Amino acid sequence: MTPFQPDYRHLIDAACNRVPARLPLYEHGFSHEVVQAITGVDVAALFAGNRADQTEYFRVLCRFAASHGYDAIPFESCFCGVVQQGQGLMGHAGPLIQSQADLEAYPWAAKLAEYQALSRDAFEALRAALPPGMKAVGGVGNGLMETIQDFVPYQQLAYLMADDPGLYARLWSRIGDVLLDAWKWVLAEYADLFAVCRFGDDLGFRTSTLVSPDDIRAHILPQYRRIVGQVHHHGKPFLLHSCGQIHAVMEDLIREVKIDAKHSNEDQICPFRVWLERYGDRIGNFGGIEMNVLCLESPERIRDYVRGVLADSQGHGGVAIGSGNQISPYIPPQSFITMTETVRQWRGDFR
Repeated sequence: MTPFQPDYRHLIDAACNRVPARLPLYEHGFSHEVVQAITGVDVAALFAGNRADQTEYFRVLCRFAASHGYDAIPFESCFCGVVQQGQGLMGHAGPLIQSQADLEAYPWAAKLAEYQALSRDAFEALRAALPPGMKAVGGVGNGLMETIQDFVPYQQLAYLMADDPGLYARLWSRIGDVLLDAWKWVLAEYADLFAVCRFGDDLGFRTSTLVSPDDIRAHILPQYRRIVGQVHHHGKPFLLHSCGQIHAVMEDLIREVKIDAKHSNEDQICPFRVWLERYGDRIGNFGGIEMNVLCLESPERIRDYVRGVLADSQGHGGVAIGSGNQISPYIPPQSFITMTETVRQWRGDFR
């Protein structure tokens, strides 16, 4: 068997809704637990170390990804790491901003500098580790919806919307400002590391968006437009990862924000073939493989399911195949391997 040679240009083609010469695999994330189970390397400890350790972490991750047929690795440095480390987003911490005085007193410039200091070693380690033909997909982690919830958790955000709509509107805009500045820094310093830029921003849940579609249009999409505009200015396609039922704003995301591609799907919300039928003529579609199938089904059932998704994907523009969310700790390693091997057999990597 010819050794696999990564070529990140296939991901670019898929994101730009061109049919790639080789159907790419894509993941939003590889859990440290699954990577360690397969490689035997304690990658979590490496990533928590110094820049040399992080460089080795990325070398291991790149070898792992290439050995399973991937052209790129996922990596983003999350802005919530300098807010409440995601504790507000997860509902485990209280609100940081409850008044106009809180908004004005918050150390926005210092937090941007803190984000840069926190992220620099990881981005430099990524640069040192990327092998020929491989790049990353990512950038600044956490989009606007996720970041605002680390400042003001979801329930308190609903109270703020009702009690002080002016502050509610200003908070979206101010967080948009700092995220845009973070993106400008990453793109100026590290755009060359990325085949495709993205952020994860879950706008919905199983039956609806998390805030009203009108609120998304008024407060979130204008900030998205500024960030995506910067990504496009640097010649990169933009991929939105968003879980949930967000069809109510998909046309806005495509026409107004001008996203290039979309990732994340769950069959109980909308099977991948429906995403392809509705949007495959305009944007790239990434993912496709239901998480419950990967978690619960036998290798034979996983192979059949993946082949069905691959067949459905034919003739629908740019596509990259992978889990509908990410390779989480609870996915059995063999299920991940079965998925990637089925895709690689389909595209002719081996027989």
